[in-house]
Amino acid sequence: MHDFDLSQFLTDVFQPQAQDRVLVLHDMPTPTVPDHPDWKDRRDMAADWEKGFAALGVARTEMASFPATGANNGDLPTDLAPLIAEATVVVAMTEFSATAPLSTYAAARAKCKETAGEESRKLRIASMPRVLRRMEKSALAADYRDVARKAHLLKNLLQANELATIRFSTGHTVRFDLQGNTAEADDGYLGPDKEGFPLINLPSGEAFVVPNESAESRTQGQIPVSRNGETVVFEIVNNQITEVSGEESAAAEVAWFQDHFAVDAARRNVAELGLGCNERAVITGNVLEDEKAGLHWAYGRSEHLGGGVSPDAFSDPSHVIHQDIVYAKGCPIEIAEFTFENVAGERSLLIRDGEYVGL
Repeated sequence: MHDFDLSQFLTDVFQPQAQDRVLVLHDMPTPTVPDHPDWKDRRDMAADWEKGFAALGVARTEMASFPATGANNGDLPTDLAPLIAEATVVVAMTEFSATAPLSTYAAARAKCKETAGEESRKLRIASMPRVLRRMEKSALAADYRDVARKAHLLKNLLQANELATIRFSTGHTVRFDLQGNTAEADDGYLGPDKEGFPLINLPSGEAFVVPNESAESRTQGQIPVSRNGETVVFEIVNNQITEVSGEESAAAEVAWFQDHFAVDAARRNVAELGLGCNERAVITGNVLEDEKAGLHWAYGRSEHLGGGVSPDAFSDPSHVIHQDIVYAKGCPIEIAEFTFENVAGERSLLIRDGEYVGL
């Protein structure tokens, strides 16, 4: 059991350098998105982290705010671009996830030629949507060496196998086609020598991959989704959500999802399969932490994770979304069994009754 020490945490995760320029971002309530106590406390938490970086002797720290986008992974205001351009470390403590739009900045900076003179311009980003101070006593206080070990083990399994078949606690089954994209590990490390894509979520602890998004994708089956205490079922064909159904008692939830997907066909894309592995993560309904506790998947935007569905695939910027749905142990719907299948047709068990096997 680890106690949380902010200075030690920032040092372990970011390995701050004297030349680093740290930008801490947070969003602000708007007339259409009202404030609430957790959000206000998150803004106070952002101020604490900005002071924490300053105490570590980096070249510059700055905190900036912007009006809440109102949608997870919606595009950020363009006036943030000059601030991000000057930063080497960005920490985003937001009400609505900024992971996807921030990833475009990381990708653009990564294309810069890594000469000795440009090395300090490399950008590292930590996205922390709906982070709560209580997580400093749960998922943020994990043993991140063990988190990294598990994350990379799961990443290798996602990369090495061809298919993943999931049977849910409801009895529904779905198959994910794992071919075509590169698996990644969100291992909780964001130092200047970070290998791979320089963006992580905090709290960290997962491996993920974008399923095959082609018209020939073998991702298909039924995925049950819990909403407002009711269960609806997504029908998946060729990596697309084609239908939403449910019992009579779930009619309102079925209608909500049908309208949600009718708004924009790009929302129907199956965008991610993720495997959380942070033992300190607690299931409370907060997706940022919940997804680090076990299996999750997402629909919508995927290019920030290595897929091909970007904001340009949506008919309007306000429709852009990347929505995670979690099935960790303790969620309304859990995983009864998860099996991999490799190219030779050999099967291996990863999860049984919500628990990893041999991890």
